Amino acid sequence: MNAVPPPPEPAPDAAAPAVVPPPAVPKASDSPRSWAIVAAIVLVLSVLAIALAWKAEQRVAALEQELVRRQQDSAAQAAEARTLARQAQDSMRDAVAKVALIEARVAEVAIQRTQLEDLIQSLSRSRDENLLVDVEAAIRVAIQQGAITGSAEPLVATLRQSDERLARYNQPRLVGVRRAIARDLDRVKAVGTTDIAALTIKLDETMRMIDDLPLLASAETRKEPPRTAPAVPAAAASAPPGRLRLPQAWQTAWRDAWAQLWDEVRALVRVTRIDQPEALLLEPEHAFFLRENVKLRLLNARLALLSRQFNTAQADLIVVQVALERYFDRGSRRTATASELVRQAIQQARQVALPRPDDTLAALAAAGAGGR
Repeated sequence: MNAVPPPPEPAPDAAAPAVVPPPAVPKASDSPRSWAIVAAIVLVLSVLAIALAWKAEQRVAALEQELVRRQQDSAAQAAEARTLARQAQDSMRDAVAKVALIEARVAEVAIQRTQLEDLIQSLSRSRDENLLVDVEAAIRVAIQQGAITGSAEPLVATLRQSDERLARYNQPRLVGVRRAIARDLDRVKAVGTTDIAALTIKLDETMRMIDDLPLLASAETRKEPPRTAPAVPAAAASAPPGRLRLPQAWQTAWRDAWAQLWDEVRALVRVTRIDQPEALLLEPEHAFFLRENVKLRLLNARLALLSRQFNTAQADLIVVQVALERYFDRGSRRTATASELVRQAIQQARQVALPRPDDTLAALAAAGAGGR
């Protein structure tokens, strides 16, 4: 195909604007080559587009696979999360139930602890109250025993034991009780009591001596203590100057013989002052009953002392003393000894009022009232 020649260019006009020439039209001889280039370019572009599209498709496929995988992972994680959430809910419900149970048990333990503290306090108070009640009961029993026996030993022993028991507890509110016990213990110790054992021994000794005491109405020989014999005649003891003197042995034998002879002479005659003439009227066969009556009186006095009946004992002992002075020989040493024993028993057989531990009882009552 021949190219068409271009039209002639008009003369330039200074006043008209410049005209842009149109693009050059390729010539017919250059078309196949251009089309080949264009085709190559299009082919390259197509290959590139196909490659890009394939890559994009691969990427999309990879993205789809990744999305599917992630979706599956998300679904698995969601299922696992739901499972964990369900387990967490179950665990939370269990925990809530356990917490509620623990709170209930804590509240129960708190109530039990309060009750236990109250019980311990009540037990402590009860123990102290029981201790005070026991001490008071023991002291009252000791007072009764002292009143029955007439001895302060039961009360003294009880006060000492009570002080030892209170000392083991070592509580401040019991200090006043211990001080009161100490004061009462000193007052009880200061009181003299009747020695019943010594009195019974004296009465037993007197009863054993009754059978050997000489009576005024009997002709019994009294065993008097040896008396000094009268002086030996001077003529027998020593010779005047110029005469023969006896040996010392002969002088001693002579004095002994003279003393024995004097005792025999004195035994022939007995002079006794009798203030009670009826004592001589006592028949010999009644002497046995007199002695037995005196011994029965002594025995009654002994039983009265053991039963703490001091008035009865003194009455019997006075009767015994009157009988000893009326019917028995008061010049005999044995009679004097028996009469002295009876006199001592009369003086010592007296009722002694034991002091009451009022301070201790008052302190125990105050401590018991304070503990309540």
